[in-house]
Amino acid sequence: MERHSKRLIEELTSPEVSRLVSKTSILCLPIGSIEQHGPHLPLNTDTILAEAFTDRIIARWAKTFDLWQLPALTLGLSREHAWAPGTLSLSVETMTALLRNIGSEIVRALPTRNLVAINGHGGNRGILEALGHELWADFGLNFCTLHLGAMMNPPSNAPLTEIHGGKDETSVMLALAPDLVRGDMIAKIKSAHDEKAVQELILDPGTSWPWRSDDKRIAEQGVIGDAKAASAEFGNAIVARVVEAAGGIFKRLLENQRP
Repeated sequence: MERHSKRLIEELTSPEVSRLVSKTSILCLPIGSIEQHGPHLPLNTDTILAEAFTDRIIARWAKTFDLWQLPALTLGLSREHAWAPGTLSLSVETMTALLRNIGSEIVRALPTRNLVAINGHGGNRGILEALGHELWADFGLNFCTLHLGAMMNPPSNAPLTEIHGGKDETSVMLALAPDLVRGDMIAKIKSAHDEKAVQELILDPGTSWPWRSDDKRIAEQGVIGDAKAASAEFGNAIVARVVEAAGGIFKRLLENQRP
């Protein structure tokens, strides 16, 4: 196997960075979380998915766009799950400082200014959107974020909206890390929730609420979705669709490069 086939920045030597990473390279930063995902998925589900999707995206598109992977950020903003044992969340201040520091270090240490965050946790979306403007304006980084949750679950007419730990996430975990899925617990999860409450408390574009995943109106055992409908086959189809869609995003990123 080629020594750099996985294209991990941390596995390069310092001279190799100067030789292999160029101004047109694209850095991929997986971002996850440590939080409850119901009784059937591990706390690091979002981190597993961020890293696994990044690995597959790089395998598919590295030669076309010269992609390199940065070490993953394993903690995010997870206060909506803070009620559950094991959930660990950064503060907004800490995550802001961390991402800004990463941006400044990329500019100092690496020749490229192209950075893509591959975000596995929906709760990170707001801060990544806001900080994208600062990373661009303050550090000159050509930046965007792939929000895996939204890419995995496009709008549909399904009776239950998939938000957290349901059909989509469980299916992808069955496809990518089946040994970590507690299959015996899935049958014990009640799938029903108040769809109107989910739309009003989580998805209303006109109002933002500090919702929590222990709110019985929107979740059962921390799950918002239908985990019982999950399958590895459906998960593999999601993975293939998301990986293929990433190509257009990298193309647009390079078109956004500053002179």
